[in-house]
Amino acid sequence: MKSEISTYHDPLTGRKVRQLTSYKAHSHHLYFTNPGWWDNGRKLLFGSDRSGRTNLFSVDLEDGTITRHTDADMPGAPRETTFLFASVNPMRPEAYFWRGDQLLAIDLITNRERQLWTCPDGYMPNMINVTADGNAICSVIFEDVSDRFPVDLLHGYVGFREMWAENPHSQIIRVPVDGGPCETIWEEKYWIGHINTSPTQPHLLSFCHEGPWDAIDNRMWILDISSGKAWKLRERRNAGEMVGHEYWHADGITVGYHGYGSPHNFFGAVHFDNTNVRELAMEGQTGHVHSNDFSLIVGDGMGDAKTPALRLWKASGGKFDPPRLLCRHDGSFKSQVLHVHPRISPDGRTVVYTSDRTGYGQVYEVEIGDVNDLPFLT
Repeated sequence: MKSEISTYHDPLTGRKVRQLTSYKAHSHHLYFTNPGWWDNGRKLLFGSDRSGRTNLFSVDLEDGTITRHTDADMPGAPRETTFLFASVNPMRPEAYFWRGDQLLAIDLITNRERQLWTCPDGYMPNMINVTADGNAICSVIFEDVSDRFPVDLLHGYVGFREMWAENPHSQIIRVPVDGGPCETIWEEKYWIGHINTSPTQPHLLSFCHEGPWDAIDNRMWILDISSGKAWKLRERRNAGEMVGHEYWHADGITVGYHGYGSPHNFFGAVHFDNTNVRELAMEGQTGHVHSNDFSLIVGDGMGDAKTPALRLWKASGGKFDPPRLLCRHDGSFKSQVLHVHPRISPDGRTVVYTSDRTGYGQVYEVEIGDVNDLPFLT
């Protein structure tokens, strides 16, 4: 497909923004914990509702050419699945995703699909991540309790608190990418979500106890796949504290996160073994955040109706500077695929994000440039 790229300069900061998609339907990049770059960073995966069906595509970041990889559709709620949670193999041009209860592999060169596993009846699948060696897919399935109350987690978090209160049985699974039996590597009677494999350590992944941040027992956990042992990561320190939106730094041993109520808002980073804890106060507010390390963090500014913009926090002298504006996104956050989900590129030069500022969700890329040139949020 021909390029849909258009370019403009942000009115607040002058930064160059590239709109990578422009089809009159919702498009979105992958979830902020799931890098979608492949072909040595030249291409980016995205999901799109083109021609009335939801499929997986790539955009060539150099010439804008778009390639469709799948040719099917996704089921609807409550068992709806999404390409938000797809994952790229770090070692070869292949991606993995759920289509309903089927766990599938897609060769990104030939577009040939392979079915790897089927989620059993009575369970719902969720996030996918690939181990750092490229050998296995890790995912989570949890008990389907949608017959007890309405559930539509991808559109307005319908049933979110009720799901947490049910304590559904959850299993973290490991499936070989070249085929083979599925192995349950962790299970418990608690709602588990957000499986994130370390980008450098094949035996490590993080997961979360899903639910309202102020009500769950502890948000962040680490699982050692090789030993089967799991432990709390950065335990809650007081009843009013809320921590989450965890993600791995590029080193694969540090987990980043942000929190509220300690008594201030803060950014944090901690090694997987609960050592080297760093937490610094942050000004402003945000939803999803991402960084490659603890020196520069991007956030979506969710909740700030006055300035719906990406903002950057730069570490300086043992603290984070006040937030600087990177660009307006004007996103509505009306559903999961319309969340902004900013993610810094592996080379640290750009941020990819989703916005429906034009009415449809589209994928964007903005250059970071010299952070010191950016205006502070006022």
